Amino acid sequence: MARISKFETNGLNTPRPNGEWRAGLYVRLSREDGDRAESESVASQKALLSRFAEERNLPFEFYIDDGWSGTDFDRPSFRRMIADVTSKKINCVVVKDLSRFGRNYVESGKYLETVFPLFHVRFIAVNDGIDSEENPQSMNTVLVPFKNILNDEYCRDISVKVRSALDIRRKQGKFIGSFAAYGYRKDENDHNRLVVDETAAEIVREIYRKFLSGYSVLGIARELNGRGVPNPSVYRGGGGNNSGLWADSTVRRILTSEVYIGNLVQKKNEIVSYKIHVSRGVSEERRIRAEHTHEAIISEEDFNRVKSLLGRDTRTSPKSGTLSLFAGFLKCADCGRAMQKRTVKQPYKTYDYYVCSTYKKMHSTLCSKHAIRADALEEAVLEALNGYIAIAVNFERVKEQIGKTARDGVRERLNSELSAKTRERERVRGLLIDLYPDYKNGLLSREQYFALKEKYELRAEKIDAETEVLRAEIERNASGQSEAEAFAQSLVSYRGLRKLTRDAVTELVENIYVHENGEIDLCLRCKDALSAAEEFLRQHSFAQSSAVGGENIKVEI
Repeated sequence: MARISKFETNGLNTPRPNGEWRAGLYVRLSREDGDRAESESVASQKALLSRFAEERNLPFEFYIDDGWSGTDFDRPSFRRMIADVTSKKINCVVVKDLSRFGRNYVESGKYLETVFPLFHVRFIAVNDGIDSEENPQSMNTVLVPFKNILNDEYCRDISVKVRSALDIRRKQGKFIGSFAAYGYRKDENDHNRLVVDETAAEIVREIYRKFLSGYSVLGIARELNGRGVPNPSVYRGGGGNNSGLWADSTVRRILTSEVYIGNLVQKKNEIVSYKIHVSRGVSEERRIRAEHTHEAIISEEDFNRVKSLLGRDTRTSPKSGTLSLFAGFLKCADCGRAMQKRTVKQPYKTYDYYVCSTYKKMHSTLCSKHAIRADALEEAVLEALNGYIAIAVNFERVKEQIGKTARDGVRERLNSELSAKTRERERVRGLLIDLYPDYKNGLLSREQYFALKEKYELRAEKIDAETEVLRAEIERNASGQSEAEAFAQSLVSYRGLRKLTRDAVTELVENIYVHENGEIDLCLRCKDALSAAEEFLRQHSFAQSSAVGGENIKVEI
């Protein structure tokens, strides 16, 4: 490259060339061409510009931004070129065309109309026939800003099309992202599809198991760090902070991500605009959600249990890695606030008890103590759950007696009634349609027309209401058994329960309310399924087999 010498200055900021132009040849391309160090287009731009400079004996230096958008001017080589302009190292800028210089109308105009004239910089756009020194009129024509506007509009149009195309692919359930979620990897044959990475997936399953068994989020992170399990960033080979340590936020993100039940929730962030390359969060309702796009690692039931638990007040002390048996489930029956666990240490014994947090924290006049021994509470809840488990076992036996024939008979009867209602609705609709022509032809008086119209409309409304009732009954008949079966399965799985566990509490219990008189209300998660099971049995003449329904158990301690 030819040596660039200093040039004289005339005034504070206006350099005057001493007969020699020193050129900066600027090259820009938005995307790289495969794995090549320089793309084909960059190479062609360099060849064009170097030939142009050599033919005019211009000393030059290249400034190349390969893979940088033209919508803003925060590009490394462009910044270096402008620094060389202001330090008077170069006094001529040469580009292939205006679009290579930039595609932002406002910023391009600022440099071409203000910055370059201020520093007496010659600007040349080879293919556009622009040369501010040899042909000043080429810079002063309306075509320059007009071309910049077109270049700007091109970027806006491309941005809209690219965003729309990506949204379409997201709605189709295709994965759009640089890295697969921890527990998955991209399919080698289809990078828009996720497949399970068993090594990481087992850690994800362990995180869910531990949380459901009573570990806190922080306790899980400590457990993983204690075993030296690499965090997601290190696992995928991206380094990571804190030497690959797990943070509680990472564990929580895994526990709340729908990707692990086979769903993709994408477009959580978006770029502000094609000119402002800053991302912002997207509201929940605007995110793009596609279900069952890939193999699930976690069951929906466990995911929903975790979601419910995370919404509860399950705070632990900083030193504790596990939650107490009833954390997040035990509440005062009068004020509704959580019960606090306390420990009493005496010379000969130590025991735990629960007390109303309003009474303990705020003021004794706002609520009463509602104190209850932890061991007595555990014994009462265990006894109550075993009672429900016995009912579930009986239900399983009754369900086997019902048989497919009885179910099919009920379904056929309901569908037949629905078909009859549909035919009747069509008949009434036809009568309503025929009324007006009869009225216009004089076959009906005005009074007769309005009287019949009101009659048929009322009949149509009644049929619609009866149809909705039938459809609801058909749906209950179809889903009642599955709900009942879910109820039975969740309870029967704990048959023979001898010691209450955190797993059993989180799966079966909705809330436990403690009264001042020592009674507790045990509200089960499956109380709606209990009602569905009772209704299912009633429809098949087995109502006498269920006597619990969805009521809470009251236990006196």
